Amino acid sequence: MNDRQFGPLLTNYGTRFRLWAPAAQRVEVMLEQPHAMRRGDDGWFTADIAGVKAGARYKFRIDDELDVPDPASLFQPEDVFGASEVIDHDAYPWRAASWRGRPWQEAVIVEAHVGTFTREGTYRAMIDRLDHLVETGITALELMPLADFAGSRNWGYDGVLWYAPDSAYGRPEDLKALIDEAHLRGLMVMLDVVYNHFGPEGNYLGRYAPSFFTEARTPWGSAIDYRVRQVRTFAIENALSWLRGYRFDGLRLDAVNSIVEPGGLSLLHDISAEAGQLAAETGRHIHLVLENGDNRASILDPVQDPPHGKYRAQWNDDYHHAWRVLMTGEKQGYYGDYQRSPRSDIARSLSSGFIYQGEPSAFRGVRRGEPSGHLAPTAFINFLQNHDQIGNRALGDRLEGNADARMIEAALQILLIAPHIPMLFMGEEWGSTVPFPFFCDFGGELADAVRKGRRVELAWAYAEYGDEVPDALAASTRDSAVLDWDGRDAPAGRKRLTMVRKLLQVRRQQIVPRLAGTAFGKAEAASNGLLTADWRMGDGTALRLTANLSEKAVSHGEATGTPIWGSELGNSVPPWSVHWRIG
Repeated sequence: MNDRQFGPLLTNYGTRFRLWAPAAQRVEVMLEQPHAMRRGDDGWFTADIAGVKAGARYKFRIDDELDVPDPASLFQPEDVFGASEVIDHDAYPWRAASWRGRPWQEAVIVEAHVGTFTREGTYRAMIDRLDHLVETGITALELMPLADFAGSRNWGYDGVLWYAPDSAYGRPEDLKALIDEAHLRGLMVMLDVVYNHFGPEGNYLGRYAPSFFTEARTPWGSAIDYRVRQVRTFAIENALSWLRGYRFDGLRLDAVNSIVEPGGLSLLHDISAEAGQLAAETGRHIHLVLENGDNRASILDPVQDPPHGKYRAQWNDDYHHAWRVLMTGEKQGYYGDYQRSPRSDIARSLSSGFIYQGEPSAFRGVRRGEPSGHLAPTAFINFLQNHDQIGNRALGDRLEGNADARMIEAALQILLIAPHIPMLFMGEEWGSTVPFPFFCDFGGELADAVRKGRRVELAWAYAEYGDEVPDALAASTRDSAVLDWDGRDAPAGRKRLTMVRKLLQVRRQQIVPRLAGTAFGKAEAASNGLLTADWRMGDGTALRLTANLSEKAVSHGEATGTPIWGSELGNSVPPWSVHWRIG
């Protein structure tokens, strides 16, 4: 799909403007003066205007009554209600021009929010922190969504102009500079994209292209109708725009189980196939991953390279939930599905990926998941924290405030060496305690509706914590989430960061070279808290885990192989200790 249909197209003589507006009778391009657009087949309007170059700003006027930005705008310098800017992606002077990415088995991911990663909250400011990530052992920086949203602060899941990186963080060339500098340091950069809904403010598609939506509803509003060819193309071209124009190394597709598409998830197949074609043409490693509450193992394949219909991996919520229940004893919501035996659930995940592989989920009221043990362990992105699992809590509090440090350290010692793909949330590498509460920047009735909705949804929290529950609309809530880089230098921060760096060094030296061809083995959680697991590595060796996830020392069987982490085992395993061997 090299000949994109949406967005402005720079030509030798000027710019071709295009808008799919099947419900409009008349459309004009508003530059210094209005220019009438020609109506063609299937609701497309076009106008070729000489002399219009990169940097020009424009809007579309619909039926002489409404001025709107381009839905495929490449940049909005004055937010979602302002004019769109023509951008020349080919003009950026890439320094890491020869970068082709890294194989998937080398991925160690950190998830980050641009607006709170630094005090400045910009793409450029992030560059100064890239060396820290490299020194820690991180190989992939995953950015939360950047699609232009209303206001100056947002998590990113309220994006309405999918092609435009939000101006609150800088200009497109600033984002490219961040990615370029990351590539120069050997860091992959991935992006979270949202194809299951549009944000609630600044989306005008319903006025001039109502067939973008169906009568079905998602948790966030009207469902997008991907049965319509133009709508489908809009999403596919968007994925390619990030991968081609910005040279992102991969995408994480948000909550694909909320994409309403009768007959299956063929949109996902098409996005993968088109991204795979780009990878084949350029010789790049392109990694596509999913968030999918349905645990669909059949659409995962970490070794399909380049992708041609499937996805490298899925965020493994099951793994997180079992650990959270073990460490904190929480029971609310979906944690109720992991009460029977969280240690056994962790063992199941370590031995076959998902915990729910077709079993009934009391929380969802249906059977959930597909068998996953036949997949490679690298089909699963495991984590102990992420933006959702922190930010959807009433106070946005991190795991550090809810679990014993010994438990967290034991969990990290398993997470960062086991042969799945590990992910940290920004600051987790030094045990940051800075909260990450939900925040946004809406106004008027929408702001009132957000506040009212949160008071209903979090009624128990307001009853318990009162005014301690952050106001999602307040600027101070965003400010409270800014990462505490000074925390690295505190005694606890230095200790945790040293441990994480040593763990990732072991992973780099002992695990990554053996990951290709690795297969699941067996895992077992004994009633006394002893957890054992093994995997067959790609070079034929066996990786073995022995861990005591309890408060008392426990006995263990004979340990074989060469130790790569943890002290030499005697007759018993100390409380909350982790031991890895290979051989």
